[in-house]
Amino acid sequence: MAIKRISTGISGLDPLIQGGFKRNSVNLVAGGAGTGKSIFAMQFIIEGLKKNEPGIYITFEEKKEKVYEDMLEFGWDLEKYEKSGKFSFLEYTPEQVKKILTEGGGIVESIIEKIKVKRIVIDSITSFSLLYEDELTKKEAALALFELIDKWDCTGILTSQDESKDGHIITAAMEFEVDGIILIYHVKKKGVRRRALEILKMRGTKIPEKTISLEITSKGIKIDPKKIEDL
Repeated sequence: MAIKRISTGISGLDPLIQGGFKRNSVNLVAGGAGTGKSIFAMQFIIEGLKKNEPGIYITFEEKKEKVYEDMLEFGWDLEKYEKSGKFSFLEYTPEQVKKILTEGGGIVESIIEKIKVKRIVIDSITSFSLLYEDELTKKEAALALFELIDKWDCTGILTSQDESKDGHIITAAMEFEVDGIILIYHVKKKGVRRRALEILKMRGTKIPEKTISLEITSKGIKIDPKKIEDL
């Protein structure tokens, strides 16, 4: 049976991962500050809205007004989608998400059922993981969250702040449990900043073993599969 794929909305990415994310998968997008993680995640939501797949965006760090204003730069009118009942933006604390897990869904679940959400973003999971002191409880919380996303029949993106020098350090629990990991780089080489994307892991998917050039344009993120960045 063919695997159902969900378009990422990122220009040039879907052909590299056999047509998109696996349906109901949980995918981690990691990178340092300013790499474009939130743009990537919102572009995924916008792609769904264009295909009549409602979305929900949960953030711990950004204010709604600022996000809505910033995304207009790419021509994405989130207020319009929200008013149409296809999109919900939630400013949550990590503690509130922890409460969702203990309640088995709570308010978020009622919103998801009401607007029939198909795509979910949590930006960023880094703050949430700090609530748990040891790796075991962190892993258990991650599993509970992923099970909820699957129960809701959603495909999800979690963003993660990765400030390690080489850009390769991902929380062990997350790396083990998520279906896909995409790393976004913004590194200085010979005095010039370069952006790139690497597909580190994608369950059930043949992936390219290379670091691909990435550009943030007026229409969002696009990648050039033919242009390999040597970082």
